[in-house]
Amino acid sequence: MTTEPLSFPRLYARTQRFTCGAPRAFTVAPDGSRVVFLRSRSGTDRANLLWVLDVADGAERVAADPLALLGSADEQLSAQERARRERSREGGAGVVGYATDAAAELASFALSGRLFTAELRAGTARELRVRGPVIDPRPSPDGRFVAYVAGGALRVVGAEGGDERALLEPESETVSYGLAEFIAAEEMGRSRGFWWSPESDRLLVARVDDAPVRRWWISDPAHPERDPQQVAYPAAGTPNADVRLFVTGLDGTRTEVAWDRARYPYLAHVHWSAAGAPLILVQARDQHSQLFLAVDPDTGVTRMVHADEDPQWLDLFPGVPCWSPGGQLVRIADEGGARVLAFGERLLTGPQLHLRAVLDVSDDNVLVSASAGEAAAAPEIGEVHVYRVNELGVERVSQEPGVHSAVRAGGVTVLVSATVDRPGAQVQVLRDGRKTATVASYAEHPGMSPRMTLTQGGARRVPCAVLLPRDYREEQGPLPVLMDPYGGPHGQRVVAAHNPHLTSQWFADQGFAVIVADGRGMPGRSPAWEKSIKDDMAAIVLQDQIDALQSLAETFPLDLTRVAIRGWSFGGYLAGLAVLRRPDVFHAGVVGAPVTDQRLYDTHYTERYLGDPNTQPEVYAANSLIDDNGLVTAAEPARPMLIVHGLADDNVVVAHSLRLSSALLAAGRPHEVLPLSGVTHMTPQEQVAENLLLLQVDFLRRALHLG
Repeated sequence: MTTEPLSFPRLYARTQRFTCGAPRAFTVAPDGSRVVFLRSRSGTDRANLLWVLDVADGAERVAADPLALLGSADEQLSAQERARRERSREGGAGVVGYATDAAAELASFALSGRLFTAELRAGTARELRVRGPVIDPRPSPDGRFVAYVAGGALRVVGAEGGDERALLEPESETVSYGLAEFIAAEEMGRSRGFWWSPESDRLLVARVDDAPVRRWWISDPAHPERDPQQVAYPAAGTPNADVRLFVTGLDGTRTEVAWDRARYPYLAHVHWSAAGAPLILVQARDQHSQLFLAVDPDTGVTRMVHADEDPQWLDLFPGVPCWSPGGQLVRIADEGGARVLAFGERLLTGPQLHLRAVLDVSDDNVLVSASAGEAAAAPEIGEVHVYRVNELGVERVSQEPGVHSAVRAGGVTVLVSATVDRPGAQVQVLRDGRKTATVASYAEHPGMSPRMTLTQGGARRVPCAVLLPRDYREEQGPLPVLMDPYGGPHGQRVVAAHNPHLTSQWFADQGFAVIVADGRGMPGRSPAWEKSIKDDMAAIVLQDQIDALQSLAETFPLDLTRVAIRGWSFGGYLAGLAVLRRPDVFHAGVVGAPVTDQRLYDTHYTERYLGDPNTQPEVYAANSLIDDNGLVTAAEPARPMLIVHGLADDNVVVAHSLRLSSALLAAGRPHEVLPLSGVTHMTPQEQVAENLLLLQVDFLRRALHLG
């Protein structure tokens, strides 16, 4: 009996977008002897195991297996852990995160709210019986203790399981210690709330009080017997959580870190290494200014190391600020129209590179990820490379055209490379620049490869990916067009890699020419390109999509009388803008989880681009799909629109779509609404993810009269 092969939508959903079975979350031991990582057993298994690769011989072994540790018990997650995973867009199971001591000898992780440790050399794992549910356990650098959060308290236990105690306990139901607040986790890239000292004798701990934050209620209409969920949501123009920072000893003593929290309320980044005093980055609410502060851990007093200002906004970058081993401040800065690497007082890169992140800092050089800048000799559309940078110059580590990242320690670099012509990502272990091993991937082959052209469109050279049906022949003539953007700031979709374009290719194979365009606001070109959308996330972004579409029609077989657009989140907002404001160009739209009213989205993201709605209400009105009178700002004729939203979404709440639907109904404009019961912003459920693709195709065929 032969088994019928799975359709692409079902395989795409079952494999978590072909991420199951792919290795990730790498840690290199400081002596370069081993690499620690996560990977599930197969391309359809969501449960990750903790693995160790011995660099000397390339052998892999399991350090922790959730099945063995939990038995047959189903995984149980606390509400706080589910929220953490939603913020990080984590759809996996099993060991989804871990931390190690300084030597990468001991790892700690949580399973089903229980605390486990793994001896990475011996390959043995065991449970430490502690009060739970456990969140974010992290060993001390010397491996003697494990700190973790439970019930809003920061707790610590000996690595052998003894002397378990609370260091900081919440004073009220609205207070928690050791966790990142919603804004930090969702928008700042800070998922942590506590940091060990290099000497393992104390910790920096964030205290979060959600009392000032307004409460929203998210209910499940499919289950009216259940109580609605209360969510502290800091919408634009409303109060944020109160965030403080304490130096806490293992005996429970604490000293508050002092800075001007009224002027700089955002705690954006914390770095504590043996190279210098604890370093924090604090940011003003308008994000026009920020301070790099060194902390005296004995007194809590801070001194300014560096200050930044920008009339548009200041971006945050992974890996910085930090100290070099020699005590120099390492940061990424916007200088001279370029995004550059600053090492102490010196700029080590120029306009040829557009810096993305600092990956590692050693005595000899800084490992960074970057794309080609405005001054590069030739455009490298969608490419991101890894470079070594020092005072002598810049050396590229990754060679193949593609998207690359890396982790490094002890003379060993783990290079993760995705290319256009190869599914998934290849993971190479390099010592002194030479490959010594590879980390195997168990991810499923998607059964297709994108028929894609990376190009540029329009006078502004908007980066684009154009995908045609794999069986398309020139004599078939022009094709109906499906624009498939994200379009929002910091959401690059045009990348020189295989798997990110699989869904677009599947839509192309249904008979469309699919265009993905990254207009202004996207990373990868210059600070001016990104920041040109200040106060205008609607007209500028929409115009770049139109310019790219019309320019590409001169080269590709595009039928401009049948153009649809689909998107999710900001992409859903952009799809709504397109069909409502420019029905002369766009003839149908799939509007997924759209931010229809910017006043209903969070503070750090929205205020960065649009300012304070209390002082700039006209800016918010101009960027809304629904104006202040509740009427849809739209031109004629009315175009078919399918609005899709998860009812359990706590990031872009369903009120966005409900208000849009109400305004459309009041204006007499036909539309369809597809509510997804129990679905969050991630849509991880297999049947939902599969059928959502199929229903979109059905709608597009009907809307464009394709039969």
